[in-house]
Amino acid sequence: MADEPEAALDRTQVKKAVQALQAFLQTKTTKDSLLLDDTQNISLLFTFWKIPKEAQTIRIPLPHGQRTDSEEVCLFTRDEPNMTSEQTQRFYKRLLEEKGIKNITEIIPYKVLKTEYKPFEAKRRLLGNFDMFLSDDRVRRLLPSHLGKHFYQRKKEPLCVNLQSKHLARDIQSVIQGTYLKVTNKGSCCMVRIAHSSMTADEVTENIVAAVQTVVAKIRMKGPMMKIIHLKSQSSVALPIFTSDLKHTSVLQQAEKDAETPKKTRGAPAKKQAKRKQKGGTKQTDATTEGTKEGEEEIPQLVPMETPTKKPKLEKPLKKKPLGKTHRPAAMKKARKAQGRQRKTGGKTEFKGKRKGLRVK
Repeated sequence: MADEPEAALDRTQVKKAVQALQAFLQTKTTKDSLLLDDTQNISLLFTFWKIPKEAQTIRIPLPHGQRTDSEEVCLFTRDEPNMTSEQTQRFYKRLLEEKGIKNITEIIPYKVLKTEYKPFEAKRRLLGNFDMFLSDDRVRRLLPSHLGKHFYQRKKEPLCVNLQSKHLARDIQSVIQGTYLKVTNKGSCCMVRIAHSSMTADEVTENIVAAVQTVVAKIRMKGPMMKIIHLKSQSSVALPIFTSDLKHTSVLQQAEKDAETPKKTRGAPAKKQAKRKQKGGTKQTDATTEGTKEGEEEIPQLVPMETPTKKPKLEKPLKKKPLGKTHRPAAMKKARKAQGRQRKTGGKTEFKGKRKGLRVK
């Protein structure tokens, strides 16, 4: 599979797609955008047959730089011992000048990042002022807690650089002009930036071929993986430059079946499995023939079932014992007392209150 996309990737077809994309971008440009040097990024969109099982970051070196000279780069360095933050900045500026590196516009020591860029507004301002961030590999693990999540959401997290390398200029140049592909396990599509609209068609084509070769060689997937590869910009439609054959579907189905089968039968050769099937079929046929012979020779006789002469006695249900005296409500008690009084007095009502006498004027 590593050689298949490269053999199927036609350079002439890729170049035609690049020329069509550049013609479309030229129609969209205006005088204002030309004065501001408004270049658009050109990216590759990879679509896989299956969702990757694990996330991966692939570093892709490109033969032609995919960043313009106007883009600003920031470098995070460690705090040198027995030096202030200003002295550390001067030290690394002098080091970069000696190596001939001119792409880095700002150097920020780790102590300055902790103190001056602690507020949220300062971090957002830092994120908007620079197009790319690099970091010394000695302080790379300390940066996420101080930068915040916005650097990673906008895909501007710092890239590692070994400042103690003997080939420092070559390493930094490859990191700045190269690109990175982030393969996630949350979907089957991923995108990578490989060129800009100011480059020629030949340069963009060479970057596309190099990027596809690197991705196919380094990605951690088994079997057929590339389904479609598209070429697009920020404001254009996706142009297909590679489409896989439908024969890969049969390979994927066979891989799924192998994954479902148990391990014991998975490694057995095809001949042994065929013999097992034949043996099982012969056993079944022998069993059926024997059953028919036995059925013809011996006919089973029907035997009547014995019925019981006496009916079983049914158990009598237990009688429920009466419960104790139930509590009657107070209103019922009062009504019964009143009825008893009326019977004693012969239906006449008695007045307990004293009768008042009449006054004579």
